[in-house]
Amino acid sequence: MRLYLHFFAMHLKSRMAYRKSFFFSLVGQFLSAFAAVASIWFLFARFESVRGYTLSECMLCTGVVLMSFSLAECFFRGFDRFSRVVREAQFDRILLRPRGVIFQLICQEIDFARLGKLLQGALMLAYGISVSPVSWTPARIALLAAMVLSGTLVFASLFLLYAALCFFTLEGLEFMNVFTDGAREFGAYPLDVYGAALLKFCTFVIPYALFQYYPLTYLLGRTDNPLCALAPLAAPLFALPCYAVWRIGARRYQSAGS
Repeated sequence: MRLYLHFFAMHLKSRMAYRKSFFFSLVGQFLSAFAAVASIWFLFARFESVRGYTLSECMLCTGVVLMSFSLAECFFRGFDRFSRVVREAQFDRILLRPRGVIFQLICQEIDFARLGKLLQGALMLAYGISVSPVSWTPARIALLAAMVLSGTLVFASLFLLYAALCFFTLEGLEFMNVFTDGAREFGAYPLDVYGAALLKFCTFVIPYALFQYYPLTYLLGRTDNPLCALAPLAAPLFALPCYAVWRIGARRYQSAGS
């Protein structure tokens, strides 16, 4: 942890060396998320509800997903750019260092500009909390925090899977953006809005529903099933198959030269 904090401080210091550039990057990331907010706002300006969900309930969805995605982008960005590491044979140097490979990749890049999106998600979540009919007890607040943390780990696992596939392709596979950036977009609404087939996919294949849909239905009082409240604890298990693919790819790695 001490070494990670050292890297954290180093990256922050390097970004703050150009404070105006860093500030404008934050503002740019903050404003880029307004498209999602505007689309939700205009939709509910025309319709009072979407499949029984109100604006405040969808704001809770959007806030959770956007905050989770932003945290994963900020602290696990090294996986998202792993194709360059393999292609330029930088991975050879990483293998020679006396630290874990995944730890080095996490420390290699921390993108603080993504905190602009995090702020946008926090504001949307705060709005949803303030106007929703939910009676916010400490247990419900803890569940909401668990949803965000669990979602962060799911997105981080997707970045790890994206990096693992680079062992086989050398280039990043753009279709993976459907599961990362795409999830940020369609996660603005509870997943049952899109139908039963997608809900099953997002439950048993890529578990967005475990940190978004099921705990949300418990928070909103749409179900009293305690398993829905415990769903965020199961979502991080998605990291296990992603890590297995990473291990298989790492064993098959051959240097691309320098």
